[in-house]
Amino acid sequence: MEITHDLAGARWRKSSYSGTNGGDCVEVADGCAASVPVRDSKNPDGPVLVVGAGAWQSFVDGLH
Repeated sequence: MEITHDLAGARWRKSSYSGTNGGDCVEVADGCAASVPVRDSKNPDGPVLVVGAGAWQSFVDGLH
């Protein structure tokens, strides 16, 4: 089953874990129920990875 997300009005923000050196940056969009859209800030028109909120929290917890 494929789930689609309308991200046309998404408000993207750069992850606080992204560096300030202009290199690899990750952006996330808030406001999606039970999921977190993620994209490469250098390619905002490129693909978006949508992960479950629980999986995203586990990922972020693992960064500490």
